[in-house]
Amino acid sequence: MGNNRIVNTVDMFQKAKEEKYAIPAFNIHNLETFQVVVDTAAELNSPVILASTPGTISYSGGDYLVSLGNAAAKRYEIPIALHLDHFESFEEIKKYIDFGFKSVMIDASHHPFEENFKIVKQVVEYAHEHEVSVEAELGRLGGVEDDLVVDEKDAKFTNPEQAREFVDLTGIDSLAVAIGTAHGLYNGEPKIDFERLEVIHSVVNIPLVLHGASDIPDAMVKRTIELGICKVNIATDLKIPFSNAVKQYFNENPEANDPRKYMTPGKEAMKEVVVGKIMMCGSNGKA
Repeated sequence: MGNNRIVNTVDMFQKAKEEKYAIPAFNIHNLETFQVVVDTAAELNSPVILASTPGTISYSGGDYLVSLGNAAAKRYEIPIALHLDHFESFEEIKKYIDFGFKSVMIDASHHPFEENFKIVKQVVEYAHEHEVSVEAELGRLGGVEDDLVVDEKDAKFTNPEQAREFVDLTGIDSLAVAIGTAHGLYNGEPKIDFERLEVIHSVVNIPLVLHGASDIPDAMVKRTIELGICKVNIATDLKIPFSNAVKQYFNENPEANDPRKYMTPGKEAMKEVVVGKIMMCGSNGKA
């Protein structure tokens, strides 16, 4: 049997940092997507992070997700972290830490620097009392994440010196950096600022996180991992094949009405992507 409980990300990131691979963080939405990610990670013996945005929590329920996480941790030997993704208020984060989430992201990146680090510090103090790891973001990503739309012009890249100061002031466990990736799909070829990432990595001593990794060529993601990225977020790349396979099933079986039948092709299509992303991150066999 497994470890019996979901974990925070401190140990898994430390190992990833030392051995130069990354932990994939997959956005899940329901039982089916949860199962695909955890079952596949267990098959490949990979540590894994299951990420839930505010939209997912309001859809699925934080208490249900924690129960699923605990069931998965009992079933499998791999480290499993349940992570709050892009939450913007201390009150919300506190609520879900109390539910049993062990990893949280406070995103106050739309506030000015001073305000950002004050909000983050408040989250860190509460989280660390409860053995919960904290990720924060400096700089903004373009694109769409749930209902949060960031205009391209407002997407600011992370400033390395500011990043160093931010980490020192807040005591966060990992930092999401804005280096040219975007949420959702790209218009044209993504342009990633590898030099900026290299500088941030040299002045910041905590694990770095890459958001918006869907639709980026594997070779580019692997390069960011070489330059210090320890966590890679994947959302859009999972949703598209799942929904396409379900649509195709209904096209071929218009009378279908059994979720066990029409969800299965979606799960199979999503599994292929999860396998590919785990291999890209190099986390297979690292549990």
